[in-house]
Amino acid sequence: MPWSNQSGGGGGGPWGQGPGSGGGGGGPSPDLEDMLRRGQDRLKQAIPGGGSGKFMWVFVFLGLVGIWLMNSFYTVGPSEEGVVLRFGKFARSTPPGLHFIIWPIETVETPKVQEENQLNFGLSTRGGSPQGLMLAGDQNIVDIKFTVLWKISNAQKYLFNVREPERLVSVVAESAMREVVGRTAGDQIRTQGRLVAQNLVLAQIQSTLDSYNSGIRITGVKLEKADPPPTVIDAFEEVQRAEQNQNKFIREAESYRNKLLGEARGESSKIVEDSKAYKARVVNEADGEAQRFISVYDEYVKAKDVTRQRLFLETLEDVYSNTNKVIIEPNQGGSGTGVVPYLPLPEIRKQSRANPIIKPGAQ
Repeated sequence: MPWSNQSGGGGGGPWGQGPGSGGGGGGPSPDLEDMLRRGQDRLKQAIPGGGSGKFMWVFVFLGLVGIWLMNSFYTVGPSEEGVVLRFGKFARSTPPGLHFIIWPIETVETPKVQEENQLNFGLSTRGGSPQGLMLAGDQNIVDIKFTVLWKISNAQKYLFNVREPERLVSVVAESAMREVVGRTAGDQIRTQGRLVAQNLVLAQIQSTLDSYNSGIRITGVKLEKADPPPTVIDAFEEVQRAEQNQNKFIREAESYRNKLLGEARGESSKIVEDSKAYKARVVNEADGEAQRFISVYDEYVKAKDVTRQRLFLETLEDVYSNTNKVIIEPNQGGSGTGVVPYLPLPEIRKQSRANPIIKPGAQ
């Protein structure tokens, strides 16, 4: 019997309204028995053998079995890991391949545990980015661009402990970078401090994610850019050029200083060596004179008169060898000297030529 015949006044159906009510149309309710009858007729036409009740229920059972088998077998890809849930609770993990579950009691999730994910922070254009502008430890603004690479290390923790894993990694990474940059001077983060900053940021992100049991592993942090803000980059480059020129002049001055120091050290070494050579020569001469005196003294002790006469003659020889003297012995008879006076006319002529006498009034 159709529900429309049981409606009575206006209730319609066992719950007080017909299947078509609720929309407020007010039209006649559809005949449910007619709908079921038409559906059975179509099914009988589709089933071989005239669509008897037995074949129809077998066909329905086989259809349900097929649907159950389709949902019970699943495949895990090479880069995935299967996580089986029984009534929404973790049951087991499955490796890549074909597996079976009891559907609908069990369901499966297949996160890509071998795939490396990448997050980029900041912009590479000169326009800058509020996300990339960070305050350094020396109160200077630095425009930072960096990349974070991460993977799923534990699929169970990744699925159950984190609601938005990518957003979590993004927030934690930006916070860690701002903390490291805030404890580092701007010049250092722009130059030789990049590698140290990368390692510190990676360790900070990983420790924070581990405290959340996120099941995420950070595989790399790359600090691609650490420049001044775009509005002052031209002035900063000018300062950099001035510092480079300053360093160049300092190196040239140090080179000139090292050259002068080298020459001075060489000269001082030469003077010292000459002094040592002079010292050695004087000492050797003194030693020689001392040895000669000792040898003469030894001979003097052996024959004092002979040695005394010899020393007297050698001394006179040394004295008279450097003097211009003429010794004239008197004649044997003792009369006259036998010397004819000599007027040095050639010498007088030489002196007169060298100093001519000028008469008064002469031109």
